[in-house]
Amino acid sequence: MPVEIAIVVPLYNEAENVAPLVDELVRIFGGEARSWEIVLVDDGSTDATWSQIGAVAARDARVRGLRHQKNRGQSAAVWTGLMGTSAAYLCTLDGDLQNDPAELPRMLAMLGSDLDFVSGHRVQRQDSWVRKVSSRVARWARKTALRYDFADTGCALRAFKRSALDGVFVFNGLHRFLPILVAGNGSRCREVPVNHRARVAGVSKYGVWNRLGRGLFDLVGVAWYQRRRIAAVGLDTTAPGR
Repeated sequence: MPVEIAIVVPLYNEAENVAPLVDELVRIFGGEARSWEIVLVDDGSTDATWSQIGAVAARDARVRGLRHQKNRGQSAAVWTGLMGTSAAYLCTLDGDLQNDPAELPRMLAMLGSDLDFVSGHRVQRQDSWVRKVSSRVARWARKTALRYDFADTGCALRAFKRSALDGVFVFNGLHRFLPILVAGNGSRCREVPVNHRARVAGVSKYGVWNRLGRGLFDLVGVAWYQRRRIAAVGLDTTAPGR
């Protein structure tokens, strides 16, 4: 029987957080009537992340591990996880325990005939002032260049239908622009306030350049694509002459 819900988690040198995160997800989804799985993607970690994934997968068949032989970046890890499952409903979150997994059932429940993609908005961020300021600058730049005003496209806490990925192209930086790209393909999207927690183990992998600098660089390409993309069109399947 196909799995209905997949929770995809990219991980890079987060060995201390693997077991606590999986335990939390198992507890939260324990009452879910639909079938589900946790897909942990090790993005070429140099610590014990992969062995920790193996340990949690050995004790729970609903946990699967995928591994990059070398570090390819968060976007690649997220996409590997999404393509590594056939689930119709997908969730993503970071592996640093700052995203609160307890928000996911509520976000999944919102998906329906009128909504395809739900993205979190960290209204009370437990981050440094540098990260907060860079996020404000990035939001202004996105709104100006792309004409979409998502408050927090950097929040990895998301729930969406697989169909929302139709027409989305893959690139290094995808994870920052995914809500904008799926909105551009006609998917119905909504941001919702979510809880954000302080990091308790491991260290952040992002600084000013690979957050703000690279994000603004990618913005140029995404702005070009959004203006040049061809919208889906309906086809008349009636045979000629009929």
